[in-house]
Amino acid sequence: MGKEKIHINIVVIGHVDSGKSTTTGHLIYKCGGIDKRTIEKFEKEAQEMGKGSFKYAWVLDKLKAERERGITIDIALWKFETAKYYVTIIDAPGHRDFIKNMITGTSQADCAVLIVAAGTGEFEAGISKNGQTREHALLAFTLGVKQLIVGVNKMDSTEPAYSESRFE
Repeated sequence: MGKEKIHINIVVIGHVDSGKSTTTGHLIYKCGGIDKRTIEKFEKEAQEMGKGSFKYAWVLDKLKAERERGITIDIALWKFETAKYYVTIIDAPGHRDFIKNMITGTSQADCAVLIVAAGTGEFEAGISKNGQTREHALLAFTLGVKQLIVGVNKMDSTEPAYSESRFE
C-alpha cells in the first residue's frame, strides 16, 4: 500500500500585468498539463488579436473579456499531480477592480506564489503604497497563507537586461 498523496492549493498573486497568468500557463505547459497543439492554437488566436505574447495566459484566461482586455477577471483553477502531491493552481486577478475574486482564490490557498515584475516602473508601481504587490502579500498573510514564494518576472526588461544592480 502506497502512501496517500497530499493535496495542496497554490494561489498565484501579484500586481496587474506582472505576468501571473503567463507564468502559470507556461508552468502548466512545461509540466505536461497541456499539449503543444493547444498552445499553438492559442498562439495563433492571440496573434490574430494582436496579443501574441498571451498564448500561455490563455491556458487560464478563458473569458472573452479577459482575452480582449488582456487581464484576468475571475480566478482560474488548474489541477495536476506530482509523485507526492495533488496540486491545484489558482490563478488570481491582479487588477484592483477584481480584488474580491483575488480574495476568494487566496482564501482557498495553502501557499502562494507572489509574482513581482522587475521592469523599470513596474516593480515600483506594484510595491508602492497603492500597489497590488503590497496589497496581495498583506491579504494573503491576513487570510492565513504563511508560505510564500516570490517569483521575479520580466527580468529581461530591466536596463540593461538581467541587471544585477537592479536587484541589489
